Amino acid sequence: MSKIQFKTTPNGKLSGILRVPGDKSMSHRSIMLGSLAEGTTHVTGFLTGEDCIATMNAFRAMGVKIEGPENKEVTIHGVGMHGLKAPASDLDMGNSGTAMRLMTGLLAGQAFDSTLIGDKSLSTRPMNRITLPLKTMGGAIDTEEGGRPPLRIKGGKALKGIHYEMPIASAQVKSAILLAGLYADGESSVTEPGITRDHSERMLRGFGYDVKTSGENGKDISLRGGGKLSACDIDVPADISSAAFFMVGASIAEGSDLTLQHVGINPTRTGVIDILKLMGADITLSNQKEVGGEPVADIRIRSSQLNGIKVPEELVPLAIDEFPVLFVAAACASGETLLTGAEELRVKESDRIQVMADGLNTCGIDAKATPDGIIIQPGQLTAGTIDSHGDHRIAMAFSIAGLCASGEIIINDCANVNTSFPDFIKLASDVGLGIVY
Repeated sequence: MSKIQFKTTPNGKLSGILRVPGDKSMSHRSIMLGSLAEGTTHVTGFLTGEDCIATMNAFRAMGVKIEGPENKEVTIHGVGMHGLKAPASDLDMGNSGTAMRLMTGLLAGQAFDSTLIGDKSLSTRPMNRITLPLKTMGGAIDTEEGGRPPLRIKGGKALKGIHYEMPIASAQVKSAILLAGLYADGESSVTEPGITRDHSERMLRGFGYDVKTSGENGKDISLRGGGKLSACDIDVPADISSAAFFMVGASIAEGSDLTLQHVGINPTRTGVIDILKLMGADITLSNQKEVGGEPVADIRIRSSQLNGIKVPEELVPLAIDEFPVLFVAAACASGETLLTGAEELRVKESDRIQVMADGLNTCGIDAKATPDGIIIQPGQLTAGTIDSHGDHRIAMAFSIAGLCASGEIIINDCANVNTSFPDFIKLASDVGLGIVY
């Protein structure tokens, strides 16, 4: 697996029309909530990456009948809020931190014991951010040293609702508490220090559950336990995190003109668009509509000269997964780019601040990692060999960097690209990226 290597050739441009795979966050949640719903849920546009398949297999192991994915369609025969059965073995979340954190909240309220495991990368990631509030609710969760997986969850615990002031803006922590709150006595609520993606709240409402949003900028989110979920149909839009690679590529590669179809533009996810526009990117949205409670649009990107910026901290949580490729945009801009307030990047699939800084340095760019961000001085990207550290977003970011490099970029350890973006190489090649593996 880890032997997969990407090689890029320079001087490409991106043009044409492309639809990237379905949104990963929504695909995970559709399986989770569809399994707990009463009735049959149909999902279209489902992301068939390894992360989402791991979530699907976990619910199959707990007795849920799930058909597909076939042609990106999935049918889930829900078992109701209390219909899950004890799995015969550990539940393997693969490379997915989202799945592990959300599943921990959901499993904390079940009647049976369960254990969540992951791959080598996921097994190094700290889970205290979710286990601490879940324990406050009455959950019983054991971890390895430092709060790392495997997570051993004791069933049969009576959960109680809490109000949790989140120290760091994180949709995964918020979602874990809300999912546990479905099984808790009384009201469970969170207050966010900054806006984070709201797919859990939107989808819970889509399944008929009452979720309240209040406070300044909707930062207070609450629900009461003991309700039920009713099956519904879900159309998953194209993932803006996957679209981001092509948005940056078309911006930095001279002569590019690319349209990305049916992309989810949930306002809690559009930080990448806002940041690129602040840098001077030529981005236009058309065909805007709402599908299943989620806004979507076609996005056209034409090449332009980008400028370095100080990234506004309020946009950081709205673009947290897109920063690896935004760092590539900064390397190709005019003037310094400064990012602060992004310490969460250090506990992703890799330490994305340090790994990106090291990779950019290898390719001739002056990039200095700081405790909570990075300082990038633009320049000419050169040939280089990059260690992606098994991080799919690092691998794809440096693939895009190949568009403007003076020579071949070789990226090692790229197997995990399949976790989030199956067919990345084919789709990228189709619109003009010189890349092979």
